[in-house]
Amino acid sequence: QVQLVESGGGLVQAGGSLRLSCAASGRTISTLYMGWFRQAPGKDREFVAAIYRSSGNLDYADSVKGRFTISRDNAKNTMYLQMNSLQHEDTAAYYCAAAQNLIWGTRRTAGSYNYWGQGTQVTVSS
Repeated sequence: QVQLVESGGGLVQAGGSLRLSCAASGRTISTLYMGWFRQAPGKDREFVAAIYRSSGNLDYADSVKGRFTISRDNAKNTMYLQMNSLQHEDTAAYYCAAAQNLIWGTRRTAGSYNYWGQGTQVTVSS
């Protein structure tokens, strides 16, 4: 069983930065496919970024490419999402997700992940 705990959300002005953390327990993150998703009120949960378990290959939604960076620290068993140049449209609850087995082609689908954190709120004021 894998437990995920997010932190680092908050209120920030447009143009500002935040770094989200996702601390994992129960399994080493280098053996997991991991991703970030977000959900704004009244909207579906949407893909933000993903990292491949072994090679570390990365993927980003077009809406965040060039502004957000996903990374992991295996020693701390923690995944991060560095968010720069935040926009009002980035306001959402952010969730980290993990899977032990995942077809890389389905990495952008929430249903491909079987472990989820509780979420952390990011609010960007314009």
